[in-house]
Amino acid sequence: MFARRSVASKNSAIIPNSFHASRGEISWPSPAAFSSFSCVIVSGTDPEKTLLLVDGSSYLYRAYHALPELRSPKTGEPTGAIYGVLNMLRKLATDYKAQARAAVFDAKGRTFRDELYADYKATRTAMPDDLSRQIEPLHEAVKALGWPLLLVKGVEADDVIATLVAQATARGWRTVISTGDKDLTQLVDERTLWINTMSNEKLDVAGVTAKFGVPPDKIVDYLALIGDQIDNIPGVDKVGPKTACKWIVQYGSLEGVMAHADEISGLAGENLRKVKDWLPKARELLTVKRDVPLDVTLDDLVDGKGDPAKQRAQYERFGFKSWQKEVENAPMAEAPELHRQRRRSDERAPRRTRFRIWRRGGLPACRARLRRRSCPARRGWRIAAAQALARARRLPQGHRGREARLAYVRQPGRAPGGLRARHDHRVLRAGGA
Repeated sequence: MFARRSVASKNSAIIPNSFHASRGEISWPSPAAFSSFSCVIVSGTDPEKTLLLVDGSSYLYRAYHALPELRSPKTGEPTGAIYGVLNMLRKLATDYKAQARAAVFDAKGRTFRDELYADYKATRTAMPDDLSRQIEPLHEAVKALGWPLLLVKGVEADDVIATLVAQATARGWRTVISTGDKDLTQLVDERTLWINTMSNEKLDVAGVTAKFGVPPDKIVDYLALIGDQIDNIPGVDKVGPKTACKWIVQYGSLEGVMAHADEISGLAGENLRKVKDWLPKARELLTVKRDVPLDVTLDDLVDGKGDPAKQRAQYERFGFKSWQKEVENAPMAEAPELHRQRRRSDERAPRRTRFRIWRRGGLPACRARLRRRSCPARRGWRIAAAQALARARRLPQGHRGREARLAYVRQPGRAPGGLRARHDHRVLRAGGA
């Protein structure tokens, strides 16, 4: 069974109206059905664990260029890329109920690919100053959201992601890779899904084959033939996706294409023979490493809790007012000592005062019960019901209102912020509320 969502406009994952899509939860399809879905939402109750990986560097540039220039009204610093990446991470955390997750960014400095090829990424322009100023604040904001942040020197984010995918596959986990980089489609298999939240693309094995004309295990051969302009990796001149796909289908692999280079006529064949010795290195540059030494394991990437205090301070600094209000209104666990002090303070108040306070926020049925002065045997229930209503007054914003309070309190087993919902449920039921 699959959940279908309407395709939103491009960049919908980072613009403010990104939370309009429905988010039903379903389980992963079986491998036989994996290729026929339109959208897969990983179920939190799926017995197979799921790893969610985000290519932070890929989205950093895309968010910076996709959004209008945003600046903090308080400090004047640029915040567009920060907002775009955080918005995407918040959406992913809601849509994909993964048991482990990580945001992976490129570390500063050279990588092994620079040693293999001196002109690797040589055509890239320097990072804009407004973007570079956002990197460190973004990293802190990502950690405050509860996402593990990974940066490994000497390799790229793609290599770290590939290594974690290999570890997850070895342990029988499923993996979701969120990126805009087509190079990472080489990792797609029956247990790995490639998604691009900015274009709403979701590719499994069949999806990669339909998009590029070759399966995931031939993506590197395909890219070596057409080249990668972004990373300044030349391919075969005048050879585009159609010709590269045709050659790989006909000859089976890059080695097969090179072995039959003399049989290919025309300008394309001539250009192929000119760069035949270069193509193996091009493929090496395009192939992600799956054995990067890491200081963390999958168990270290469990879904962590965010830091509301840091989030509040960051959102106030950046001017993200709606997120700041959201954090401020979220229910927070009360410290035990504070809870004990409040309880002692309530107990010291005169009984009539306590009943007056409790009745002020009570439900009609319970309020009527509390006003009754007959039947001394009901006194214990009246006190318990009043205490339940007092706790109900401290419900989160989404559960305010009389009917909402009653519905919330009646949920068995729910106990946020010290609310003993199971006990309150029984008390209110017994009292006819």
